[in-house]
Amino acid sequence: MKYISGSDLPFIPSSHEDPQNPQVIKKVLLEKLDLMPGRVQMVNWAQLKPHASFNPHYHEDMAEVFLIIEGSVEMTINKEKIILERGDAVVVEPGEIHTMYNPSDNPIEYIVFGISEEKGGKTVVVP
Repeated sequence: MKYISGSDLPFIPSSHEDPQNPQVIKKVLLEKLDLMPGRVQMVNWAQLKPHASFNPHYHEDMAEVFLIIEGSVEMTINKEKIILERGDAVVVEPGEIHTMYNPSDNPIEYIVFGISEEKGGKTVVVP
């Protein structure tokens, strides 16, 4: 697991902008060396319902990157609990059992994308 606190990162000018007067600024959450080699398998914009969680599971050959768009969630990765806020990201590596719980009265919105090693691995739900 790799946790990235969006609130700890500064906004910087995008590479295509005038550094003295940028019209687009960005926070660099992850770079190429932060991610395993592979192929993007999916990019999803998701909602987690209030007071709900998704089934604990792992992926045999896929890493997932979660980016919280709105709200605050509790994520458990290999029995380690972390709180993710708007702008935070986490990388879940292949084989890491993970689940997310929304303690609030509002849906949580997040982006998740998967990077596959393309070895024919499966998603395994853990009871």
